[in-house]
Amino acid sequence: MKKIKAGKRLFQYALTQKKIIIIALLMLSVAVATELTGPFIAKRIIDQHIMGIEKEWVLVEEKTTDSVEYNGQYFLREDRATESMPDNRSKILQIGREFYFIPQSVTLEGERSVEDGKVVIARGDERVEYEATHLSSDELLSFYNPEVKYIIYLVLLYFGLLVVSAFFQYGQSYYLQSSANRIIQKMREDVFGQIQKLPISYFDHLPAGKVVSRITNDTETIKELYVTVLATFFSSIIYITGIYIALFLLDVNLAAITLLLLPILVIWFYVYRKIASVYNHKIRSLLSDINGYINESISGMRIIQAFRRQKRTKEEFENLNEQYFTFQNKLLSLNSLTSHNLVGVLRNIAFVALIWYFGGASLQIGTVLSLGVLYAFVDYLGRMFGPISGMANQLANLETARVSAVRVFELMDEVGVDVSDEKYPRYDGNVSFEHVSFGYKENEYVLKDIDFTANKGETVALVGHTGSGKSSIMNLLFRFYDIQEGTIKIDGIDIASLPKQAVRQHMGIVLQDPFLFSGTIESNVSLEDPTITREKVEKALQDVGAMEFISKLPKGLDEPVLEKGSTLSSGQRQLISFARALAFNPAILILDEATASIDTETEAVIQQALEVLKKGRTTFIIAHRLSTIKNADQILVLDRGAIVERGNHEELMARKGIYYQMYELQKGKNHLAG
Repeated sequence: MKKIKAGKRLFQYALTQKKIIIIALLMLSVAVATELTGPFIAKRIIDQHIMGIEKEWVLVEEKTTDSVEYNGQYFLREDRATESMPDNRSKILQIGREFYFIPQSVTLEGERSVEDGKVVIARGDERVEYEATHLSSDELLSFYNPEVKYIIYLVLLYFGLLVVSAFFQYGQSYYLQSSANRIIQKMREDVFGQIQKLPISYFDHLPAGKVVSRITNDTETIKELYVTVLATFFSSIIYITGIYIALFLLDVNLAAITLLLLPILVIWFYVYRKIASVYNHKIRSLLSDINGYINESISGMRIIQAFRRQKRTKEEFENLNEQYFTFQNKLLSLNSLTSHNLVGVLRNIAFVALIWYFGGASLQIGTVLSLGVLYAFVDYLGRMFGPISGMANQLANLETARVSAVRVFELMDEVGVDVSDEKYPRYDGNVSFEHVSFGYKENEYVLKDIDFTANKGETVALVGHTGSGKSSIMNLLFRFYDIQEGTIKIDGIDIASLPKQAVRQHMGIVLQDPFLFSGTIESNVSLEDPTITREKVEKALQDVGAMEFISKLPKGLDEPVLEKGSTLSSGQRQLISFARALAFNPAILILDEATASIDTETEAVIQQALEVLKKGRTTFIIAHRLSTIKNADQILVLDRGAIVERGNHEELMARKGIYYQMYELQKGKNHLAG
């Protein structure tokens, strides 16, 4: 299967919520657009209503809404007059902090001054004097009065747009976070589903803590990508785009100069990713190691304390933790160097360009500057570095999420087997191993030429020293692993040709250390299978002799079971495990040293249950106590992966081989113990 890059995979997951994301982005665009109207409104207030007093004023005959009374005459701003009357124009000019009324048009723009009660305007060699009257505060205020209603209207408009922006900001944030939670929910389900498909061999090399880290920590980091990082980048890109549109509307030349920021940002982001990727890979790997170590330490706490290994364990953990701290600090240094510092440098460069442009390039003879344009440019440039800083601050989270995504997708790309719910008819239980050889590692066989047949209803016992291959035979029968040579058949059908779920559907297993899940006794027997009713559960428990202790529990079948059944004795856990196997009514039953850790009294109960359990089904017993398999139809003695003896108890005892020696040795130990 061709592996798809992490970025594309994340995008594909995002597409599962594309409708909600599109709605969120549209709301974000509206929010940004309404917010970015602020500087334009401020520009209009400055240019049209504050600095607009310096426009020419036209003498009118009648009083109007926007007219101003001065010296018994009415004046109206030229841009509000319906007719042009060149002979009746006046001008108000600000010189320092004072304002002067000039009863004629002013044609020259330049340096202003007052000399002998006259306004003088000079530019180069040109000099013009105008008769002027100083305006008192009340007179000046009367000229500003018509602007007040317009300023109030624009301010209210701005606040209204801010309310609209806040509403859409809330909407986009809610929808983006909602979609992110949905995406991560699906991703976690996919990862957990993938774990169910993976072969047992995969977990031989990957500690449980590391798997848990990928399902929880790494997916949570990816969630931050969708909730915070992408939201920041989306909003920042839309924000910056809107700002550039506004800048080009204000002044094309300066906006073109500020475009130089974009390639700098792209190069900066690229270089950062290259360096940060190394640190993030190491950090995520160390975090996974830490989780695995903690998980292992908690599981083995009894051994750690019993052998007084607390100090050594703590030192090993501190070593891992110190490495994690070191790489975190390296990443922190990189972030500190490239985030706020670089944004500050870019901001300063942009403002230097602005000052140079307005203060030098644009202050040429004949150029009229708008104070509103200058204000808007400063405002927009200041606003631009907010989203740039936001993206810079999220670069670390972006890279961390990308590394986490790679780790998650590596797990999801492992070859697994689809879980099938298809029902297969119950088979008879005739099992045959035909010249089977198998090794967990290539060319290192732990089973060599295993050949035997177990007929329906027979009990086959597997005995041998530790490492002789007993459990490996059962692993192959369950298809936890696949063989390298030979064939395994059930009812004459090669199990390699069947789905793994089909092979296991009518098989049951009881382990030496039975595993109980968090829940109740009933749920541990039925495993939430809807076909196994409460009556079936109770009957199974009754048949194996477990109801005697269950009936004494406060809640009976509904008694809570903690993780691994820690509140129950090993014998009680084993009885529940037997009941589970019985409730599922398997055609083939495997008992993997199921009585090895059971006390003598409980063993007697289990031996009675075994007789019930074995009826009508093929049973394989991996035996530690040879006294428990005397009634087996067939006993296979294994040594170093090969069957060295076979027969029933009497036949093997008569042969006086390995089985005889093992039996006599155990019998002697029991006599000594007695």
